[in-house]
Amino acid sequence: MPGVLSNLRVVEVSAYVAAPLGGMTLAQLGADLIQISPKSGRIDYNRWPQTDDGKSLYWAGLNKAKRSIRIDLARPEGQELAAALIAGKEGDGGGILMTNLPSRGWMSYEALKQRRDDLIMLKLTGNYDGSAAVDYTVNCASGFPMVTGDGTQPINHAIPVWDIATGLYLATGTLAAVQHRLATGKGQEVSIALSDVMLATVGNLGYIAEVQMTGRQRPAIGNHLYGGFGRDFATKDGRAVMVAAFSDRQWQSLLRATGTEERMPHVAAAMGVDLADEAGRYAARDAIAAVLAPWFAARTLADIRQAFEGSGVLWGPFQDFRQLVAEDVRCSTANPLFREAEQPGIGTYLTPHIPLSFGAAPHGNIVPAPALGQHSEAVLADVLGLSSGEIGRLFDSGLVVGPDRE
Repeated sequence: MPGVLSNLRVVEVSAYVAAPLGGMTLAQLGADLIQISPKSGRIDYNRWPQTDDGKSLYWAGLNKAKRSIRIDLARPEGQELAAALIAGKEGDGGGILMTNLPSRGWMSYEALKQRRDDLIMLKLTGNYDGSAAVDYTVNCASGFPMVTGDGTQPINHAIPVWDIATGLYLATGTLAAVQHRLATGKGQEVSIALSDVMLATVGNLGYIAEVQMTGRQRPAIGNHLYGGFGRDFATKDGRAVMVAAFSDRQWQSLLRATGTEERMPHVAAAMGVDLADEAGRYAARDAIAAVLAPWFAARTLADIRQAFEGSGVLWGPFQDFRQLVAEDVRCSTANPLFREAEQPGIGTYLTPHIPLSFGAAPHGNIVPAPALGQHSEAVLADVLGLSSGEIGRLFDSGLVVGPDRE
């Protein structure tokens, strides 16, 4: 079924997480996403995690629904061909480039704009001045690793959160630039820096202002909820759960479900706080946890799940990846997000669609990630209108190649 962006064509020249995720987001919404790779292959084509025989599950996960062409970008003729694919023809829904690679020479905005006046270019850099940075070097400077864990050492969390956020910003920026082009007929260069996404987030969450206005440094408090009540509790069967109470209703639901309502006034009196207030619950967090912990320790995860079912308590179990797949109904085909989809060369496994759901364009089948160069012939014919003879000559010259044959 055509997606909501089926009238759009985007060319992606990129690697790793942010730009590929931005491109895949548009592709899963129906855009024709053409990924140009160098003839020698992509530096992230075999990135971990991998199957036992070395196939990249990372690649399969971040490149769904795209078309792939391989071009010898080291040759001027290859650069000319790539630039022609990026530009397309005015009014064809194309003329959009997304990249996190150095955009100079033939791939600069100025050079590509000579081919198409309404060209849109999404350019990702590491820092605002164009210098290099990656998620792990950006995250270590964000302040969050210093408050993750118990504060004995900085912890750079495993999820590439800034790459993910940046990829979604790239998709949003593409749609905004397209809307501007529709309204004015003009293209533009849209720039974003990975570290700026981090800085904007830290600022938007109030942590920059907190330092400047109060002089306070957020402490490392483990799994406690900063400014409210929330923390982890161990269960009888060796599992752990996370409980949070943002609102007074959630707080009262937690007390009713655990049978601890009568004890909390004593905690409030002893600590000199108002437990109806989030700040009061935060100040008394250790005393509150001491009351609640025995209730959790006396029950298995299944007991807790049953006790909290329909209670209004905000909670969740800690799970490793195996437990997520084996135990969580949200991670199954019961959730419309997922399909059992086949990835050629790897096999069939649980695969997510885009989390957005549009009533006018319901999710269709999962389109797997391409092999490098899988669509080389089709892209040249569809976008540039080349004949089979012209395409054959490009292949014979080695300027364009298809997928590797194993």
